[in-house]
Amino acid sequence: MTEAKLKAEIDYYDVVRQKLAVGPLNYPRHEKIFELLKLFWPEEETIKLLSFFPPVGEKITLAELAEKSGISTSEARKILKKPVKNKTISQIGKEYGLEPLVPGIYEAYFIAKQDNPENLKKVANIYRWLFKNPLDPPMIAKDFELFRPLLPITAKEKLIKIDESLDTDSYVLPYELVEDLINKNEFFAAIPCQCRLVGELSGEPCERAPSEMGCFVTGRGAQAIASFGYGRALSKEQSIQYLKDTEKAGLVHCTSNSIGGEHLMFICNCCPCHCGALKPTKDFKYKTIIRSNFEPIINPELCVECETCLKKCPMDAISHPDKEKMVINSDLCIGCGVCATNCPKNAISLKKVRDIVPPKTKKIGNKMFMQMLGELLA
Repeated sequence: MTEAKLKAEIDYYDVVRQKLAVGPLNYPRHEKIFELLKLFWPEEETIKLLSFFPPVGEKITLAELAEKSGISTSEARKILKKPVKNKTISQIGKEYGLEPLVPGIYEAYFIAKQDNPENLKKVANIYRWLFKNPLDPPMIAKDFELFRPLLPITAKEKLIKIDESLDTDSYVLPYELVEDLINKNEFFAAIPCQCRLVGELSGEPCERAPSEMGCFVTGRGAQAIASFGYGRALSKEQSIQYLKDTEKAGLVHCTSNSIGGEHLMFICNCCPCHCGALKPTKDFKYKTIIRSNFEPIINPELCVECETCLKKCPMDAISHPDKEKMVINSDLCIGCGVCATNCPKNAISLKKVRDIVPPKTKKIGNKMFMQMLGELLA
């Protein structure tokens, strides 16, 4: 397809594409991006109407849209009904808005699964391709530190040691542990992993875990997820077991790289082969998921060289080069604790070697991730 023909066919799509960029997120003028937009908004009347929307981060009412487009409010409401249902635009009360392709629409679209099965598969194939083939410029800035790992559920009791050179005031802090979400909430829910669902729909399922072993949501978000039928409610006891099961599968608990409250609302249980955040961190050296303050230490007296840690490590940071001892590459390790919690001989501990405090909030443009997702799923 020639550049001229491509441009002639996608004028409205290109207008909308440009409006989807916000903060560290950018969607290059690439054929796969346009394929995705056409699947989300295939009707000409829809994409034309969306071209009158303001950029991501701003909202518009039907009255304002009617004034800009010349379409009546009743007709505009009718046109927008389908994209609202499919979670490809947001609606809060009387206001509508565009949202980013990922993160944003990606998660909501596959959580809700309101589109037809054929489209779900087509969309999944495009996202899978995009995750395996990073665009230039990238869809998310390589240095944007969006998520951070939380240590396993039993880490505090069994796994952690403190570097004596660190200030004693910097001992293990609650926000570094996944158990903090359990201790500070009363409502919990599990939802399928959108990234592994994409793998299943595109014929490339994850070998570590199925999509049903997915994300973990707490508080009011968990209540909403369960009431809308997007996930299943869990008791506190079920939640603890659920987290242990994800750890056994070798999944990494990832939450917002912040300490202002959003980090207590959710975790993604990530695999390195499908996760839209962990895969680029591992394969393409993005900083989407940063290192924790901990590094694993192997006790050679307890280690039997079974290579369980090597097989479970999501970052391929552990090797067995001389068949005499296991070696950890600290340059690759993100300090997630998966190796330690899966060691059958308890030969791996987690040592606190840094004292980096996350920012209070982590926003994508003018919104936090959970706010964006909540507006799409409302």
